[in-house]
Amino acid sequence: MSTATSERDLVAGRPDAPILELDNVGKSYGNVHALRGVSVKVRQGEVTCVLGDNGAGKSTLIKIISGLHDYTDGAMTLNGAPCRFGSPRAAQASGIATVYQDLALAPLMSVWRNFFLGNEICKGPFRVLDIDKMKRICHEELHRMGIVITDLDRPVGGLSGGQRQCIAIARAIYFGAKVIILDEPTAALGVKQSGVALRYIIKARDAGLGVIFITHNPQHAYLVGDHFVILKLGRVVLDAHRDELTLTQLTTEMAGGQELVELSAELRGVEPGKAIESGEVVPDRGETLAPGSKKEAAARAEDDDEKA
Repeated sequence: MSTATSERDLVAGRPDAPILELDNVGKSYGNVHALRGVSVKVRQGEVTCVLGDNGAGKSTLIKIISGLHDYTDGAMTLNGAPCRFGSPRAAQASGIATVYQDLALAPLMSVWRNFFLGNEICKGPFRVLDIDKMKRICHEELHRMGIVITDLDRPVGGLSGGQRQCIAIARAIYFGAKVIILDEPTAALGVKQSGVALRYIIKARDAGLGVIFITHNPQHAYLVGDHFVILKLGRVVLDAHRDELTLTQLTTEMAGGQELVELSAELRGVEPGKAIESGEVVPDRGETLAPGSKKEAAARAEDDDEKA
């Protein structure tokens, strides 16, 4: 076991070292601090959900990990080695792939052309496209993800949003991604298509990838997530594993946490029946434990031991 493994990892029963780790990372644009002291650990075979409202710093975090921007403070390590990426291509070569909300697919091009876009396989002395081989590989990789597209010459623009997400994820896996960043993959999808996209996230996790799921939807995050990080104004306000919080806690903290409780208290006299109880707030910041949660049960047992 690595001596660098944190005490929290040991307590949680997760001694494996993270494949990607950000330690107190910050990003400043002059006097504007987009990120301050952000620490995130990404492990293979886990979905790390990064949540936050608009302006929370999610986009800046993506740009740092994907190599579009450099960080100004802290450190980032990949497989335990310090790293700084000078470009997205350098990050991709190191095994970090990013699937943006617009998917970076050409809607008028065929499925197989999109799969190999920028990485075409050629053959012969004149370097002509090996279409048969690319179609075969594309079919096999999509089938491995659980999707069958009978006509690979079909333009991507004619596919559903969930199918396009699958193509982008399968492409990243085939070209050697170890960490995949998914930027709001369900934001523009309906309920049914969001379910399709979430199933593909699970498949990517089960394929051994470290998945970073960027979202503003706590319900979607809780369905597939193993670890949760909430950003607010460039800072981490919640860092918890799935067994440390409930969906109610995650949703409340995402909506404002203790600030929402204080606002509710101010408005209690106007709408008494709509007040939010403090017990619904995540306990990591000193608030009341949620009834029925594992932490609340542990605290109750500890109190009983002390009384005994």
